Amino acid sequence: QVQLVESGGGLVQAGGSLRLSCVVSGTRLAGYNIGWYRQAAGNEREWVAGFSTAAAITYADSVKGRFTISRDNAKNTVFLEMNNLKPEDTAVYYCSVFLMTVRYWGQGTQVTVSL
Repeated sequence: QVQLVESGGGLVQAGGSLRLSCVVSGTRLAGYNIGWYRQAAGNEREWVAGFSTAAAITYADSVKGRFTISRDNAKNTVFLEMNNLKPEDTAVYYCSVFLMTVRYWGQGTQVTVSL
């Protein structure tokens, strides 16, 4: 059974930093599409950053240059380093992996950026 558990969210002032972690169990990371999404209150869930099946990294334009995604295959963990945070980054952040025909999600971790 595939499970994803996010951690690292919290309350931070604008300009601050946070590092999110996502521990994945039930599958290896290499060779699969895995990434981070976020959902602000009243908005649809949006993609933030991710690894393709070939391990290519891409970012949403809104976070490019501020967020960095990385992973530790040995620990089956994906990270999202978030710097220069803005109030508009406030959202619940989700880790997700796409296996075969199924997309799995974690429970999410709240990130709140205050002025």
